[in-house]
Amino acid sequence: MKILHHPARNDIMLSTVLHALSDPIRLQIVSQIHKHGEQACKNFEVSIAKSTLSQHARTLREAGVTRTRAVGTQRLLSLRSEDLNERFPGLLDAVLRSCEQENLDPASL
Repeated sequence: MKILHHPARNDIMLSTVLHALSDPIRLQIVSQIHKHGEQACKNFEVSIAKSTLSQHARTLREAGVTRTRAVGTQRLLSLRSEDLNERFPGLLDAVLRSCEQENLDPASL
């Protein structure tokens, strides 16, 4: 099984995190994980192709926003809240609050 790269806490860069969070689909993914906890890729309510969802998940993982855990054939995504809060205090909370205020609707993405 392929080993997935997750940057170490000290290697997470602000510019990379901001880039990963700049896309509405990725924001929706992060918001859903925040609301419901660890999620399998198939559970995300986004109307995009499976391959496109995989690319978005990869971008979030490589930026250090999420952690991907393999269980059988499934990939489970969770937020790296502790790591992000340690590196950039308050950033994730501000982004999630903004998502709630904008009421990102999965049907619109």
